[in-house]
Amino acid sequence: MKSFLRAASLVALSIGFLSACSDEPGTIAKNSKRPDIAPYMGADNGFMVKGWTPGNAQSWQEEINKRNQNQSEYSRIK
Repeated sequence: MKSFLRAASLVALSIGFLSACSDEPGTIAKNSKRPDIAPYMGADNGFMVKGWTPGNAQSWQEEINKRNQNQSEYSRIK
């Protein structure tokens, strides 16, 4: 009886380990990056910053600089 339980648990473990091999790899969506459109051209969604105007490279750069300053530890400590 013990040998049967050992064999059954070994089979269950091997099936569990082998099932992970059949998992499909994750891929990024094909349309996530578009090289033909400049980053400052923008998106039409609710995640845009209010001070930024789509299509204006200068305002895009200003917003990127503001975001980088907010993520800087040196500016947060001061």
